[in-house]
Amino acid sequence: MMQRLAIALFCTLISISATVGNAAEDTTGSFAVTAPPACANNLGETVTFENRPAARNKLAAGMARRDSQGVPVIYRFGYENAPPALQQFIDLHECAHHQTGDIDRPHPPRNSPAHMMNESIADCIAILRIRDGDEDGKTVMNAAVLALTADMTTVGFAVTTIESRVSNIKNCFEKPINASAFLSEILEYRGLK
Repeated sequence: MMQRLAIALFCTLISISATVGNAAEDTTGSFAVTAPPACANNLGETVTFENRPAARNKLAAGMARRDSQGVPVIYRFGYENAPPALQQFIDLHECAHHQTGDIDRPHPPRNSPAHMMNESIADCIAILRIRDGDEDGKTVMNAAVLALTADMTTVGFAVTTIESRVSNIKNCFEKPINASAFLSEILEYRGLK
């Protein structure tokens, strides 16, 4: 339980979005909540999505876990505060944690190399899915990265952390492999395939 909570908390922090930096797109700071993508975990179970408003702040975040009945779920917090490109990226990042089996594996210590690798892999799968599924994937990526960079800065992430994450996302976008094949490699490496 604590390991799943640690994944959820890290994803909440790493997938944070605020409306700061997005004022040019919308003067009210409110966005339509996009429809969630199709998502199934590594066991073939359908992942459900639940929208939850941001209670006290203007942050958007996702959390991948199993609910109290064991159903794989992604909680979408405050998505009304994030532009569509970032909503899509967060959804696909959280879905990737289900697809790679992160949710059902022991969680590595917070900020450890193994933990950071899980996050980098989830970012990579998310951006590959955007690239593979959107004819203007580069524009979506750039919009997501712009919002993510501004929001991570606002929250107080170190510049090196932000630059490293953006670099990973952009490098993954250029990988000569599709999202499905990349995921298959991860599952095979982890012995889950």
